[in-house]
Amino acid sequence: MKNNKPFILVTNDDGIGAPGINFLAKAMQKVGEVIVVAPDSEKSAVGHAITLTDPIRVMNYDKNGLWHGYSVSGTPSDCVKIAVGALLERRPDLVISGINLGSNAGINVIYSGTVSAATEGTILGISSIAISLTTFTDPIFEPAADFAIKIARLVLAKGLPERTLLNINVPNVPFAQIRGVRITRQGMANFAELFDKRIDPRNRVYYWMDGKKAELAEGEDVDDVVIRENLISITPVKYDLTNYDFIPELNKWIPEIEKI
Repeated sequence: MKNNKPFILVTNDDGIGAPGINFLAKAMQKVGEVIVVAPDSEKSAVGHAITLTDPIRVMNYDKNGLWHGYSVSGTPSDCVKIAVGALLERRPDLVISGINLGSNAGINVIYSGTVSAATEGTILGISSIAISLTTFTDPIFEPAADFAIKIARLVLAKGLPERTLLNINVPNVPFAQIRGVRITRQGMANFAELFDKRIDPRNRVYYWMDGKKAELAEGEDVDDVVIRENLISITPVKYDLTNYDFIPELNKWIPEIEKI
């Protein structure tokens, strides 16, 4: 008998044992049939890295004595690739990545393993969503999980444009304090990075990277601005990195380029 429920692949970059993915998987069970394929440990800020020179190991992962999904030794992008290419008996109708601890807005989108997992789903032609919670401490996952249900149902019903995923950031506040939803553009805010120089017990120098996000005056329709106002940010993201505006000017360089 054919299963008519949507088939949903849940992944993340915080690792399969992270609480956010547990909230997301439970939420998606209200939408369709769920399979979890996620990294076996935290893989934050790995971008769209894929594993080529090492084997990728896949293990069954149990939670509270029950099978919870597959843990993968690779990156978030690896998880989506191997799920679709080898582990799953049917193709997912939706890939959803999260619920990430920490926002994925501004330049962070480039580094984010959470967004990259959704990007990989998009590359494979599957409607995909990344969802993040704007905190690293004292997370309130319920509003993000509830919103994930609503947006997943809409995406499954309406679809997404080719090469486009949704990047969602949810403020870390109770339901009553969320002021609404805004469609946003990706901001340009980056981290002002600091490198703390230290000495290990063998007198060798090492560095620990830290920093904080720089706040820019970018307009009211920017992801970082919206989430500071307790609004949920939805940014449509494309993986085509071409700067189309510069192509006409670059064409003018051709005579000089051909002389090189």
